Parts: sequence; structure tokens; C-alpha cells
Amino acid sequence: MTSLERRHAVKWVEESLVFEAPIGRQVATPHSSAHIGSSFSKRTYWFSLACLWFFFIFFLGRIMYLQIVQGQEFRAIAEGNRERIVPILAERGRIFDRMNRPLTNNVPNFSLALIPQNLPRNQAEKEKLVKRLAGLIQRDENTIWQILEEYGAYSFESIIVEGNIPYETALLTEIEAADLPGISIERGSKRQYLAPTLLGIVLATTTESLAHIVGYEGKLSRTELDTFYADGYLPSDSIGKSGIEKSYESYLRGAYGKKRVEVNAYGREQQVLAETPPTPGYHLMLAIDAAVQQQLEELLRASLAANQKERAVAIALDPRSGEVVALVSLPTFNNNDFSGGITQEKYTKYVENPDQPLFNRAISGMYPSGSTVKPAIAAAALQSGVITAKSSFLSTGGLSVGIWFFPDWLAGGHGTTNVVKALAESVNTFFYYIGGGYHSFQGLGVVRIVQFLEQFGFGSHTGIDMPGENAGFLPTEAWKQKTKNEPWYIGDTYNLSIGQGDFLATPLQIANMTAAVANGGTLYQPHIVRSILNPMTNAITPVTPTIIRDGFIDPDHIEIIQLGMRQCVTSGSCRRLNTLPIAVAGKTGTAQWHSERPTHAWFTSFAPYNDPELVLTILIEEGGEGSRAAVPVAEDFYRWWTNYKNSL
Repeated sequence: MTSLERRHAVKWVEESLVFEAPIGRQVATPHSSAHIGSSFSKRTYWFSLACLWFFFIFFLGRIMYLQIVQGQEFRAIAEGNRERIVPILAERGRIFDRMNRPLTNNVPNFSLALIPQNLPRNQAEKEKLVKRLAGLIQRDENTIWQILEEYGAYSFESIIVEGNIPYETALLTEIEAADLPGISIERGSKRQYLAPTLLGIVLATTTESLAHIVGYEGKLSRTELDTFYADGYLPSDSIGKSGIEKSYESYLRGAYGKKRVEVNAYGREQQVLAETPPTPGYHLMLAIDAAVQQQLEELLRASLAANQKERAVAIALDPRSGEVVALVSLPTFNNNDFSGGITQEKYTKYVENPDQPLFNRAISGMYPSGSTVKPAIAAAALQSGVITAKSSFLSTGGLSVGIWFFPDWLAGGHGTTNVVKALAESVNTFFYYIGGGYHSFQGLGVVRIVQFLEQFGFGSHTGIDMPGENAGFLPTEAWKQKTKNEPWYIGDTYNLSIGQGDFLATPLQIANMTAAVANGGTLYQPHIVRSILNPMTNAITPVTPTIIRDGFIDPDHIEIIQLGMRQCVTSGSCRRLNTLPIAVAGKTGTAQWHSERPTHAWFTSFAPYNDPELVLTILIEEGGEGSRAAVPVAEDFYRWWTNYKNSL
């Protein structure tokens, strides 16, 4: 052993042994043995063993619980990751006019959609996917992120990112997005609104006034989705937004089918495992005659152009049932602009137009009625016994009450006037008398006037089967005191008696009042839809006419009102209609609404006089006198309608 080895050996021995006694026999004891023997007691041993058994039994029990008790549930979840229930869209019901002319169609449509649940969980991967998707559809990335955030609560549903994709673009996009999880091209249909045809001939390049009637459908907003999700609507769905599309949504929509499919890791369909077919929506047959609608639209447009005006309404009703044969509100819009989603540019153009083309004046516009309400006032006076058919008053140009003067439209007056002449020549003085009274003669008074106008449907909704109807307005003494802090004056009653002041009516209310006069005293609820067709069974359910009120005016009194309106044509303010091939009865109206703007021009009528089939009401905003602006439109229409009716 070398000296170096001896030194190392000594060093090792000294560091590895412990000499317990400084003298005598030395016994080496390793440190580790002494440590273990002193720290790991039996108590610690049994405690550790118990812990091991506890954890063993716990995990064994947990495994048994998951496998046996909840095995079926987790198996279903696992299957759910492999299988999906996919809705099958139902074909939306179509809309036809009363002559079975199609007004709508459903055309194939492609949309790019995503299912948030199938997108990558990793944020970086998701950002890459969104960036690539934005490039495919030429959209801003922030827009896609906003969609994901807005519809985050509907993570298992298809969310439309881009709609109305052309077929070629859809095909290319589907190929490009084949490796993008959660992204797909949805195949559906889009609403198309048609120009009506007769015997295969297009009646016009467009009948845009039908847009207010038919309305349009569009994509669900988030608020609508939250409301209708429980009813089976999906984020990718469309819903009726206005017109008949909205009010008959439950009929048109149909019932979705379902198919159970197997999907891959990208959420793409691999095979169909089971399928339940959808049920198509019901078809609607309207009371609207598209030919009548088109003719009224053309005549109104010509009148507006000639008088340099922009806004007008025309309504044609069947007084025998309340069916709306035509309803024109100008200006109007193209509902195809809204189908499938409107561009911001087009929408801004519509809403910023001062003439409000999206506003349906026929049912929502509220106007002073002018003299068109006089038939109702005359009927109220006859029914209340305030006057008889023989009662007459002297018209000398108006009435004076204190410092106030209430004029007739004819300087010098109309002479001795009874109710028939008052209606024929629209004599204000006669209606001042029967409305508010004068000197010793007691008129109806505001309370009874309001009560009878309510009977004729003023101040309340007619109940037409379209959204957005206004109720008009009937002023009362209590209302004026509360709103204007003024008492009700006799002049207020005079104004109400001739359709002026604070009284407001919709064109539909005037038309419905006229229909009640034409049919002998029955107030019907106007309706657009005539019947409903089940496409599966071809069963047709007609819409039964609904009577709002009848018997509130005696037939004898109605006949007197009818005669006064007939004499308006034969010798009164609308006598230019006397050359028509059919007998027409009517009432003109000129309504003041602004001290510095032209008056509204009204005309309401029915024909034929002896057996009324049609009520026609026309309003031209700021058109001036009713006899000059509105009556010529009615003349041209009735001449056309006579020939059209005979050709059917």
C-alpha cells in the first residue's frame, strides 16, 4: 500500500465511524441505523398503512361509481361527442293574392356558419382560425370576434357569419375551410318577393307597394333569439319582421325536422344515422288583388308626380266582408333589399329619407279626417234624434260665437240645408249646428259625438291582421284639461264635428267607417288573409269575417247617409264621377293640419251604389282640396275597375 493510499484509507475510516467511548474497546455504529430506529415507530407505520387503504378504497369506489352508477350517462356524453342532432329546415309557406298569383318564392341560399363548441380550445389556434376565416370571406377579424362574443351562450348552435354567399363562392369556401374545425357552409333558402303575373304576363316590373302588406323576413336579432329560442328558433334562423310575414309567422314557418348524424373530430357530418322529415309551412291566400293594387299604385304615383307631392294612401275594401282588396302606401320600399339581410348603406338610405318609405301610412298614419268623417256625425245626429231627415238650417257662410267666426268653405253659404244636401255639398254650418248646437238649438255635444265615433271604430284599433296599426285619437274634455290645462270650448266641438282640431284618424279607419255605411251598418274587422292552405293535405281553411259591431245605427238612417253621399256625385263636390259607367257614392275632405302647409286631400267612396262591392278611400298628403287632388284618382280607378271586373 502506498503512502497516498494509506492516507485515504485513514481519512475514510475516521469519517465513516463513530467512536462511542474515548478509551477501551471501540464499536462502530452507522448514523443511519440509529436515526431510523428512533423515528419510524409502530404508530406511524399503522397510520401510513391506514392512509394507503383509505385512498385505495376511495379510488376503487369512485371507479365503480363512474363505471356502474353513471356509466350510462357518460356513455351518452361520449356518444354525443361522436353524434349530433342536426335540424332540417322546413320550407317556408308561400304567399298568393286572391287570384292565386304568387307573391313570394323560396330560392336556395348558402351561408358560412360556425359552431363555437367545435372551435379550437387553445386561444392561439382559435386566433389563427379566425384570421384565416376573415381572409376567406373578406371580413374584419373584429366582426367575427364580436359574433362569437354575442352568441357565446349558444355554443352548440350554428352561428351565421356571412349570408347570401353565391354558389361558386360557397363551393370554394367549403373546400378552403375543409381543415378548419367548426366551420361549415349551411344550405338553406332565402325569401324572394315577386312581381305578380296574370296569365303568365308580368303585371308590372315591380309592385313595390305590396312590400308594406307582405312585409319581409330577416335574420333573428340577439333579442329575438333570446325570446324565441325556447320555441325552437336557432341563431341561423330567419323570422318575419313586418307585414303578413310577421303576423302569420307561426303559420308560415312550418316545423323543423331532425337528423342524427355521426361527426368527425372537426364536427363535420360523416353519415346519417336517423332522420325525421320537416313539415312545410302553410300557404297564405290573401284578399289582396295584385292587379287592383298595381293599378292604384300607378294612379297614385301619376297624381303625386303631377302635383309634385311624395306621400299618399289608397285603400280598397270589400264592405261585405272586411276583406282588404288593395292597400297602397307611398313612398314604399323594395322588400327584397331586406331578404337575407340588408346592407348598412341601403338601410341608412331608407331611414334617413324624410318621406319615411318604411312607414305604412295606411294603417299607422294619423291625420285630421276633414269632412270624410261627416257621414258618421250625421248618422249620430239622426240616431240620437237631434235631427230628422227633414231638419234644415240656413247656411250664410258660417257661425259667429263671440269674437270667433267658424266659416263655411263657400263664401256666402249654401242656403237652406238638410242632412242630404249637407253631405253632398259638405256644408260646415249644418255640422256646427248638429255637433255643438247654436243659440236655442241643442246639438250632440262632445260626449255623444265621441261615443258615436267610437261605435264607428275611431279611437281604437280595427284589428287588421298586420302589425303596426295605430288607433287614431279622440279628444275629450278631460284630456284637454289635463294635457293643455284648458277648458273645452264650443269651438272645439265645432272643429270635432267637421273632422278638425285634435281629432286624428287613420286612412283604414275612414275606409272601415265608409264600409259600414255602404253595407247598411255593420262594422267588420278588416283582414288581409283570405284563407290558409295546408300543403300536406291541400285542406283550405277560410278566414271567417269578424263583425266588430252592428245594429248601432238604424237602417233607415243609413239610407239617408247613403243618399247624401250619392248626391255628392250627382250634384255635389265630387260630381265629376257622375260620368262613370257605374253609380258611385262618395265624400270629399280637405283637412287642415298646419298653418303654413297645404291641406291634406281626402276622398272616400263606395260602388256600385245600389249593391256595394268596393269601398275606395284616398288620401294625398298636402294635396290641397280633396275634390281636386283625390277625386280624379278615384275617377280613373273606377273606370278601370269596371272593365277589370267585367273581364274576370
